[in-house]
Amino acid sequence: MRTGSAWRDVPDRYGPHPRHGGDTGARSGPGRPRTRPDHLIGDKGYSSKAIRAWLRNRKITYTIPERADEIVNRARRGRLGGRPPAFDKQIHKQRNVAERCFRRLKQWRGIATRYEKTAETY
Repeated sequence: MRTGSAWRDVPDRYGPHPRHGGDTGARSGPGRPRTRPDHLIGDKGYSSKAIRAWLRNRKITYTIPERADEIVNRARRGRLGGRPPAFDKQIHKQRNVAERCFRRLKQWRGIATRYEKTAETY
């Protein structure tokens, strides 16, 4: 899951998202209830301690690989560096399927430029 907004990544650091007003409870009006993901599969861009702590506090399991500099810094600190975070290679491989799907959709020029807007052309 990728997000482009810093508020969704680490709301404790940047404050509540302006659109949501910080509300994480059930909807007051009609519509589907808000849900949280059971498991998040991210790339190395989401491997900071703040994001991992945010996910842990909300009891969302995650599979995020460590960046090379995090591994080096942890090894440099020795025993004080702590254990490496849990990482399951088999689960992380599933992320590739979603990435390829979005890549194909983005590269399909008809959808990317929205020239064919009617359902008849598909």
